[in-house]
Amino acid sequence: MNAFDSLFTSAPLALDDTQSRRDARHLAIQRVGIQGLRHPVRIRAADGREQASVARFAMDVGLPEQVKGAHMSRFAEIVNALDDALDPAAFRALEAHMRARLEAASGRLEMRFTWFREKLAPVSGAKSLLDVDAVWIARTDATGVSRLDLEVVVPVTSLCPCSKTISDYGAHNQRSHITIRAEAGSGLELDDLIDIAEAQASSELYAILKRVDEKHVTERAYDNPKFVEDLVRDIALACQTHDQIGEFMVASENFESIHNHSAYAELHGRGRLHAA
Repeated sequence: MNAFDSLFTSAPLALDDTQSRRDARHLAIQRVGIQGLRHPVRIRAADGREQASVARFAMDVGLPEQVKGAHMSRFAEIVNALDDALDPAAFRALEAHMRARLEAASGRLEMRFTWFREKLAPVSGAKSLLDVDAVWIARTDATGVSRLDLEVVVPVTSLCPCSKTISDYGAHNQRSHITIRAEAGSGLELDDLIDIAEAQASSELYAILKRVDEKHVTERAYDNPKFVEDLVRDIALACQTHDQIGEFMVASENFESIHNHSAYAELHGRGRLHAA
């Protein structure tokens, strides 16, 4: 046997676990992990429907002051081991599994994906899908308190009340992005937040509209003008009275049609989730 053959017959070397060494700087790190991990997922709605999507994960845990580093490969291993469809409850369980696998007391698991919602045109009934940017965030603090936040960015139409009042002909409108991030109770779904946003907009958006539908949504928006301030206030009122919403943030960005800039408003509040 020559020296080259001995490389394949000798016992494997015991590799040093550098991350588990003690650190002498006595500085805990609140969040350490990975970001930008893309992976295919299946999302399950409350009625059992499943959608396939590609998600972008951000995963981190708190690192005690005496530990040198986190085992980064374990984050990706957790995602790569996903087999079943995810719903909010399963996502919270995944965050708990992440903390256990990393031997951490605190952690944060974020998943960004596209959620498709089937819509019917208001007059013709033509079917189409509306794409909504969605985020799930499960987190547990160092005291063991856990929460789940759901977030959606819903495209809608807004029509300017001032323009309608002062113009002899029509009014300018814009496409708006409504963002709702809400602390979620066990019964809250993405579609619930989308419903709230669309109900308070000047008009909903649809991928397919026939002429009779276009007439309907144009006139609906004209009859329902909203400033950016109106949008966030009306949506916040709906969130405040929702039993499955705790702390929330509502924002609206209106992409102006007569300016080369956007109008923006943001409002924070609390729903009834933790009410006595």
